[in-house]
Amino acid sequence: MTSKARAQDFLGKKKRDHTQHRGRKTEAAARACRPASGRGRAGPSRPRPQGGPRPPERPLAAAARGRCAPQERGLVCLPLLPLAAPPAGRCRRQNQTRPSRPRPSPRAGPAAGRRAARAMSKKKGLSAEEKRTRMMEIFYETKDVFQLKDMEKIAPKEKGITAMSVKEVLQSLVDDGMVDCERIGTSNYYWAFPSKALHARKRKLEVLDSQLSEGNQKYANLQKSIEKAKVGRHETEERTRLAKELSSLRDQKEQLQAEVEKYRECDPQVVEEIRQANQVAKEAANRWTDNIFAIKSWAKRKFGFEENKIDKNFGIPEDFDYID
Repeated sequence: MTSKARAQDFLGKKKRDHTQHRGRKTEAAARACRPASGRGRAGPSRPRPQGGPRPPERPLAAAARGRCAPQERGLVCLPLLPLAAPPAGRCRRQNQTRPSRPRPSPRAGPAAGRRAARAMSKKKGLSAEEKRTRMMEIFYETKDVFQLKDMEKIAPKEKGITAMSVKEVLQSLVDDGMVDCERIGTSNYYWAFPSKALHARKRKLEVLDSQLSEGNQKYANLQKSIEKAKVGRHETEERTRLAKELSSLRDQKEQLQAEVEKYRECDPQVVEEIRQANQVAKEAANRWTDNIFAIKSWAKRKFGFEENKIDKNFGIPEDFDYID
């Protein structure tokens, strides 16, 4: 057999396989759209030919003409396009979502409180003060000594505090003196007992009581001073006249001070200060003039420049000299 014949045989075999596969798909589609027994609508029966019983049609030939081969008497199939997927509403039951069952409510207890705390922390972040309060609750409820790694495991589970912020919150409590910390070996141990918090509140209360008593004593002393100052200061005609005279004298003093400020430049003391300042400025100017002349002479000796070129390049005026 030549190569051309082998190629034609191979192509023919592929074509037959494709036709058979297509026929199987069409037959499956026709079977899927076939109604169940007793559920289809009865239609008029086809008249049989006079020559005898008609041979049954093949499903592939029936599907190719656009109709299904009747398998039961009195049933009519809907026309079906070849290789078309069956409608989801007719041939298959549409997917329906099952109603969700109500979840049982969690039992009341510490576990429920922890779950609620974790859910709350996930929905909304805790503030710094809430984290500190919940951290202190761990110490007060357990009354135990912990390491940092223990707190990083307990705080997220019990109180909903993130493990990344445990160290920061714990250090802030230690800085404020609410939690004790002691280094033993290579580890730090933290503890806080309710009795310490009670004693701390008592000490703070005592300090506040002492401050309150001191404030009351100062207030009483000031009241006594005010009563003493009021003695002999009753409103009389003479007191009124003296008060008016005092106010007029104060106004006159202010006017005289303003007039003195106008002639301040003629004050001998001010003039002397100006003269001294001028002398200092004159000495400074002559000193810098001497420095400039020294630089000019050095430049002329070192590089052989002419004096007029140096003055022109550096913007030095021709009448530049010392101040007398």
